[in-house]
Amino acid sequence: MIAAALACHPDTSAAAVSAVAVTLDILPDGDWRLGWRLSSAGQLVIPHPAPPLRTDGLWRMTCMELFVRPAGQPGYLEFNLSPSGAWAAYRFDAPRAGMRDFDCPPPRIAVRSGGDDFLLDAQLAPPPGDGAALDIALSAVIVEQGGTTSYWALAHPPGRPDFHHPCCFARRLPPAMPA
Repeated sequence: MIAAALACHPDTSAAAVSAVAVTLDILPDGDWRLGWRLSSAGQLVIPHPAPPLRTDGLWRMTCMELFVRPAGQPGYLEFNLSPSGAWAAYRFDAPRAGMRDFDCPPPRIAVRSGGDDFLLDAQLAPPPGDGAALDIALSAVIVEQGGTTSYWALAHPPGRPDFHHPCCFARRLPPAMPA
């Protein structure tokens, strides 16, 4: 299991959210289970519930994101997971280049609130691969009341927020063990 705290981009600030933590577990059937916990999320703006359909532009609102690439390779997958239940998945050949839809089963997304925390859990089919090590980037776009938007990630490049930047792929999953 991976457990990580995301950092808020230094050029953005949250209105109330004080921390974003993410866990990633690989289940016995190979599926990935991810969980985002937002602390002090009382001002969080949540999109209205929607059918669990592929939807573009989810990053314009509160959205959790996962990026996955074979270790050291330029091509990667991007998964957008909305608290509304909508989702998106894309394949890129290189940072922000060659974008196209990635064909995959729909992830299962569940949200809940507990006290002042907001939680989004998602389960998705494992990304394709040959058992090689994977570099991952975990991130969140957080929109709060009053229009405050903050960008959270494992690592940030210099300059504006950019979750596609190679430095954001800051965690490595070891090669899969043979069954």
